[in-house]
Amino acid sequence: MLRKSILFAAALTSFLGAAASAPSLADQQVDSLAKSTKVIFIDGKPESPEVYQNYVDSIRERIAEFYYDQFRHFEDPQAPYFLFMSKDARLAMGIGGCVRMRAYYDWGGAVPASGFAPYLIPINPNPAYMRHFGTSPAGTSLFFRVIGRNKLLGDYQLYIEANFNGYQTRDFHLKKAYAIINDVTIGYASSTFADVAAQPPTVDAQGPNNKISPTSVLVRYMPSIKDRWFFAVSAETPATAVAVDNIATEKVSEWLPDFAAFVQYQWARGQHVRLSGIVRTLSYRDIEAGRNHNPLGWGLQLSSVAHPHKAVTTYASLNYGKGYAGLGSDLLIGNYDLVGDPAVPGRLYAPAMLGWCVGLQYNFRPELLASISASQTRYLPTHDVSPDEYKYGVFACANVFWNLTPRMQAGAEIDLGLRRNFSGAHRYARRASMMVQFSF
Repeated sequence: MLRKSILFAAALTSFLGAAASAPSLADQQVDSLAKSTKVIFIDGKPESPEVYQNYVDSIRERIAEFYYDQFRHFEDPQAPYFLFMSKDARLAMGIGGCVRMRAYYDWGGAVPASGFAPYLIPINPNPAYMRHFGTSPAGTSLFFRVIGRNKLLGDYQLYIEANFNGYQTRDFHLKKAYAIINDVTIGYASSTFADVAAQPPTVDAQGPNNKISPTSVLVRYMPSIKDRWFFAVSAETPATAVAVDNIATEKVSEWLPDFAAFVQYQWARGQHVRLSGIVRTLSYRDIEAGRNHNPLGWGLQLSSVAHPHKAVTTYASLNYGKGYAGLGSDLLIGNYDLVGDPAVPGRLYAPAMLGWCVGLQYNFRPELLASISASQTRYLPTHDVSPDEYKYGVFACANVFWNLTPRMQAGAEIDLGLRRNFSGAHRYARRASMMVQFSF
């Protein structure tokens, strides 16, 4: 069934993408953002107007590539407003960021977090916490990007981003720090297993509840063939979430990297279908037996983003595997990479998980869009679990975004969430959110 779904989704997405011939309204908005960047020559402007214009056109093309980055999400900061460029156009540096503020209101049983995660929906809510109003500056960020060309290294990029997503959403902490030299990426970057470009836009920071978006220190090799086929393979620093009790079992230090890879077909910039996978070593120790065990975790994800019509963007993802919950989704909140086997004390196993998301975006104009999306994550253990254990969660939302200027955006959203336990007990949650941000 899963194999048929994957083949059908791939064929449908390719058909829809091939049907789009004219530049989409979403692409037109990207063009306006690229043109809003101001290029400043730091050691004198080229004397020839023709050379000057060629340099500017070239750097704006590089800026456009910034928006079509394979690992860029809708909510990531815009390209820098000011870009400093050398006279010979071999080096450019931008300093940018965004100021983002969110406000949200829950009713009928509040979710106890600024991110709307169905896993956190209280089945028996506290009567004193039925409604809640909150605000958050999470997502406010600063970043530096350097783009260069060297005779020895070829094309290279350096990127550092930090934002306010730490303690109480106000602590400043590192989000990304990496270097790209031709086809090689080294540093703290989005996992090769993630396809954040295929995630629909949301005002809420949590987003779809099947979202896979880990960041880790990695080495990635990603060649391409004629800007159509992309291949990637990486070794990534692991961060496992193992449910040990420190009585019968205990955690063993991570000793092997995660290995991830993908193959992607792209028929136009910003439109693709991708199949990605990851393999992980999940270690633990059986204390009574005095033995270490190393079960294998793995995950597969099929994802796509396409423009079947100039005003329409579609998003889709389907993921399945065992022992990969710590990389994202609702189950990231708990320890679900390895869980206990109730029939065998001291034994842990990697449970399965299934997640999906579909989204539809409509651009009324390049700067004005609305979207709807729905997603689900299901926990699929092979052994008995507590009746109050999470069985599945559903997240759905409808929103609108308006770019008042190329650098200022406002958004509003209605979220609906459902948590259901293995006992059958379930509860819905609702949230209204607003967001405003200014990028520079």
